Amino acid sequence: MNILLLEPYLTGSRAAWAEGYAACSGHRVDILSLPGRHWKWRMHGGAVALAKQFLEREGPGDLLLASGMLDLTTFLALIRDRSAGLKTVLYFHENQLTYPWSPRDGDPAARRDLHYGFINYVSALAADRVLFNSEYHRREFLGVLPGFLKAFPDARGLENCEAIRRKSRVLPLGLDLRRFDAHRPVHDTPKDLEPPLILWNHRWEYDKNPEDFFRALFTLQEEGVDFRLAVLGESFQEQPAVFAEARKRLEGCIVHFGFADTFEQYSGWLWRADVLPVTAIHDFFGVSVVEAMYCHCHPLLPKRLAYPEHIPEPFRDDFFYRDQSDLLRRLKRLLLDPRLVQRGGTRRFVEGYDWSVLGPVYDALFDDIARDGRDQPASNGFLCI
Repeated sequence: MNILLLEPYLTGSRAAWAEGYAACSGHRVDILSLPGRHWKWRMHGGAVALAKQFLEREGPGDLLLASGMLDLTTFLALIRDRSAGLKTVLYFHENQLTYPWSPRDGDPAARRDLHYGFINYVSALAADRVLFNSEYHRREFLGVLPGFLKAFPDARGLENCEAIRRKSRVLPLGLDLRRFDAHRPVHDTPKDLEPPLILWNHRWEYDKNPEDFFRALFTLQEEGVDFRLAVLGESFQEQPAVFAEARKRLEGCIVHFGFADTFEQYSGWLWRADVLPVTAIHDFFGVSVVEAMYCHCHPLLPKRLAYPEHIPEPFRDDFFYRDQSDLLRRLKRLLLDPRLVQRGGTRRFVEGYDWSVLGPVYDALFDDIARDGRDQPASNGFLCI
């Protein structure tokens, strides 16, 4: 089977997902893409550019797999002479109905933001199947959709919410986790010879809530708790001011501060890290969290967003916190007694996201959809792996 994967914003984890599936699939997966920049323009104009790429190809393929950044309705209209009977699948890495807006973006206050969510809505309506990377993501999107449509004056089409729900399901994000194994230290440094290493490995942006992360570390420093800190992740020209503040206030604790230039360097820090406190206000899946867990780093997670899906219920007490004060209490306890850090205890929870496991699951699902469409979501919307 020939799958055409449509990604108008090919960068970062989206590129890793597209290229990872293309590499592991038993099907032929061809990627039609645009560079990952100017996201608002990609949601408007990406469909036109990718339709041109599609029409310049020989043969339409057997199935279209589009990311949620694509205006699928415009794309299908432009290729209509060659798309009859072609099955379409929409995969949501994120959505613009519930993604938190940057405080630097003036569009929400000026009420110029609704059309991005509307593109997601009509694309889901047009697709044969709608896939979400987590149950949290699926539930949140479907939960806010009726209210979103009620903001319009009439002909709201509220019945379409149920139609989208019926054809939606969860297909977890596939990751190349096994590549971390090549960079695992042969001999672990004895943990009693140096203070525990705290890790930040997320983007340096507002939705990852670095203020609460560093606020906890400032408090621990003031209380005389000993720790080391590695701050990784992609930074941008504009970034929350707390990063500059942290670099000064925590200078004596910092062992790395900035983007890791190579994957070898990045994975090396994940293997060395002891604790990953997470304070994000938004995460539809949590790639950086899963990667750290795979490398035996002990997470401290808020009991919300997609994070509870990564750890089975009987094991959650050791890894989740209720609020900022509970995070501080749990983090301090781990730092003062590193024997409590469960190194390796979480790898078993996330290794099923590796492409070696999920690749065949993706292939079987898409084969069913392309062949005859008899695939039906389970009653709870999950795709079992």
